[in-house]
Amino acid sequence: MPRTTAAVTAGIGAGLHLGVQVYVSVRGEPVADVGLGQARPGVPLTADTLMVWMSSCKPVGAVAVARLWERGALALDDPVSRVIPEFGRNGKDAVTVRHLLTHTGGFRFVESPRRDATWDEVIAHIGAAPLEPRWVPGRRAGYHPSSSWYVLAEIVRRLDGRPYAQFVRDEIFEPLGLHDSWIGMPPGRARAYGDRLGALYDTTDGEPRPSPLDAEALGWLYRPGGSGRGPARELGRWYEMLLTAGARGGVRILTPQTVEALTAHHRVGMVDETFRHVIDWGLGFILDSNRYGADTVPYGYGPYCSARTFGHSGAESSTAFCDPERGLVVAWAANGTPGDARHQVRARALNAAIYEDLGFAAPPGP
Repeated sequence: MPRTTAAVTAGIGAGLHLGVQVYVSVRGEPVADVGLGQARPGVPLTADTLMVWMSSCKPVGAVAVARLWERGALALDDPVSRVIPEFGRNGKDAVTVRHLLTHTGGFRFVESPRRDATWDEVIAHIGAAPLEPRWVPGRRAGYHPSSSWYVLAEIVRRLDGRPYAQFVRDEIFEPLGLHDSWIGMPPGRARAYGDRLGALYDTTDGEPRPSPLDAEALGWLYRPGGSGRGPARELGRWYEMLLTAGARGGVRILTPQTVEALTAHHRVGMVDETFRHVIDWGLGFILDSNRYGADTVPYGYGPYCSARTFGHSGAESSTAFCDPERGLVVAWAANGTPGDARHQVRARALNAAIYEDLGFAAPPGP
């Protein structure tokens, strides 16, 4: 894929990243599975390097909740306080599971109270936080970087009994054969990976430094909406499961109807007050929003994606998505965070190059 390789190489030359891992498949057949550049200075980046996914892992949480939804353990319009009673304090009693999944809940920037906080302390802190002023859940929209995914993970824990990280491994990653994918990797496993464990670098000034966005690398509590790790190949295979209506390799994770529900439009035409742009949303998935400005929409999927494209991206670093009209799955992860403006240019260029390499730059046929 010459245009894709050229885009990655140009980014290395510009100091945006040390390297990028790219996985692309069409109708389940891989057409690219490569690592380009370095995982860290002096260590080549390969297709087997475990990259930092950041928020590209958020849709995994949506699928975890959907498995419980299919079992009748919850309903999308259940108040969160039905499962976590203490969450209903300070105006948050009307916040539902659907509001969490569509980023319309109204408690966007509640973070861990301190770096060494335990899981229970984080959940208690979020539960005690007030709703944002004049926020009516469902009537306003704004991306919640971390807070709502802690709550979704706690819903999973309380309804199932297993910690969220274990539930994801047991119910999603391992059944699909994604043995090197993690959300919350045990420290012992991290050490065992050695040079296969990728790093994330702050490249805002062109000189790579360990990024504070990689919480686990700093020894902090894992973030269920941001601590995903694994090869881009495995994140792509996870999307292939969604492309084929919830099953892959003979293993069914979701029913076709649930996949349709997750990737349908649940939030339409609303200004996202965090991103300051209109963005449409499914349940945990960012939907193609090019109609609101293909050159301005943040964390989109490039100029050529079809209107049915769904996925998610990670802060200044990664993107994974499925374009069903072309049978296309893309997952790529860069190990440099160059600042949001430069990242958006990089992401649009890389996504466009992938489509151009595949001959998908024209609209899909009937």
